[in-house]
Amino acid sequence: METQTLAMAQEIDFSMLALFARATFAVKIVMLMLIIASFWSWAIIIQKTITYRATRKGAGAFDESFWSGEPLDELYEKIGPEPAGPSERIFAAGMTEWRRSHRQDGGLIPGAAPRIDRSMDVAIAKEAEGLNGGLSFLATVGSTAPFIGLFGTVWGIMNAFEEIALQQDTSLAVVAPGIAEALLATALGLLAAIPAVVFYNKLSADSDRIIGGYEAFADEFSTILSRQLDS
Repeated sequence: METQTLAMAQEIDFSMLALFARATFAVKIVMLMLIIASFWSWAIIIQKTITYRATRKGAGAFDESFWSGEPLDELYEKIGPEPAGPSERIFAAGMTEWRRSHRQDGGLIPGAAPRIDRSMDVAIAKEAEGLNGGLSFLATVGSTAPFIGLFGTVWGIMNAFEEIALQQDTSLAVVAPGIAEALLATALGLLAAIPAVVFYNKLSADSDRIIGGYEAFADEFSTILSRQLDS
């Protein structure tokens, strides 16, 4: 009898596709949600990694131009009305307000320095919003995916026990498929959550460093303009 049971268990297909096909409708929905969340998370991870790398490269190139000794007005004219990179946009925001603060007679409108700072702060906030976009989804997946997978597991085990009760049989051939299908939901939940948590922490740190660089540049640029205001 035991040999026959083992033979029956060996004939059962335990591949992921087979487990998914045999799962109940509710567990299938859970699995599909986790698979979609995992693919979406990886899409965000890849896109953010590429974006941050390009942003750091662009910021480095702009810093070289900014500190090259080229007059700021010439640099501003070279960048144009629609700057391509984040650093250029922050610089352009400050220079635009600097020019608007001059009267037609060449004098400065009072309160120019605070307005320039606010203009650059607004530009930095917009860039920060773009950099952090999508990270909240990674945080949500990292915190909820294990529990969603656990829900699928609990639901699957409940149905496995119902199947055992209906067949009045606790042999391995009856128990194993249902338990395996249920545990697959937990595995998918962890598969979605672990990369999401790891890369959320990494990308958040990268974003903070980039934004910190923007803020440092804005402070330096504001200091340069304040010297010109005082002179």
